[in-house]
Amino acid sequence: MKFSMIFEAQLADPTPENERQVIKDCVEQAVYAEEMGFDRIWAVEHHSLTQYAHMSASEIFLTWVAARTSRIRIGHGVVTMPFGYQHPVRVAERAAMLDVLSDGRVDLGAGRGATKQEMRMYGVAPDDTYPQMEEALRIVSSAWREEQFEWHGSLDIGPGAILPRPVQGPHPPLFMACSKHDTLKLAAELGIGALVMGFAGADDVREMRKVYDEAIATRTGERFVSTEVNDHLSALCPTIVLDDADLALRLGTRGQRFFAESIAHWYGNSPAPTAYAEDEDHVAAMVRDRDELVAKLHEANIPARPVDTGTFNAEHAYGSAETAIAYVEQLREIGVDEVMCLIQMGTVPQEACMETIRQWGEKVIPHFKALNALEEKQ
Repeated sequence: MKFSMIFEAQLADPTPENERQVIKDCVEQAVYAEEMGFDRIWAVEHHSLTQYAHMSASEIFLTWVAARTSRIRIGHGVVTMPFGYQHPVRVAERAAMLDVLSDGRVDLGAGRGATKQEMRMYGVAPDDTYPQMEEALRIVSSAWREEQFEWHGSLDIGPGAILPRPVQGPHPPLFMACSKHDTLKLAAELGIGALVMGFAGADDVREMRKVYDEAIATRTGERFVSTEVNDHLSALCPTIVLDDADLALRLGTRGQRFFAESIAHWYGNSPAPTAYAEDEDHVAAMVRDRDELVAKLHEANIPARPVDTGTFNAEHAYGSAETAIAYVEQLREIGVDEVMCLIQMGTVPQEACMETIRQWGEKVIPHFKALNALEEKQ
């Protein structure tokens, strides 16, 4: 089992000064993650989603981190793939260049960039997002595998060479953002890894693992986007770990409440998120928010799903290192391949983020590395 961190560059008070500091704080966290034994970092790509995600040019962020590290893997989690956001050839060129500069440490995830705000900024049509994401994955993987490449589909490309060539042969591992069962099935059918939301808790992750595995077992291979198949499932794990477990819970649930409100704002037209006082009961507040959402969905005759209500679930790795270990034990039993820690949330202070990384590096990760080593000996 691998351990990673994901960065959104969230902030509650998005002044230019605070924005610059948060981006630099994310770099500091990512570099420290290598020192503390994490296997990978992921950076999202979002556009114009104030407070929720200021990580608009993740290729620059990841290059900056790669230059300051030597071992940790560098992951796009994800690139917005519809053609209005960027041409697939540019995706292939940029990721290959980073693969060269990082000595073969790049992972590439694909996403749709499907908020109304983002699509308006780039002129992307909602109905195009799924087919263009899939076609872009096929274009990128083909461009990396063929010395002379051409493509004739929705886009006419080439013939020509995609330069430089990536270090990893035939190309860096491919992934896809998966928040629903349908997208998990699609990732399995395409033969690429799944980056799944884990806000709804271990039981929902267990169900997603089952859906992904069943789709892998029944696929024909006809829709694979590459000759290289990646069946890696990474599950999100919101976490704040401190010596003061009560403080960790307050900071973590406050950060998650901000995160949940941000998602509701940009994906569901709810009010903008608020940086509530640290000492409020954020667990109870999220329960109220979830119940209100379920009631609204019920009134509209829409069944509530974990993808809708999961961000309001507070049962995560908030507290002591022992709390985190107990939660990760559940993920390990489920069979996730990677625990993707969400630490950087809009209201969590930098010192709490850095201390959480240290606690994971000194206590949580070694616990599971020792178990893995024991299993390998047996």
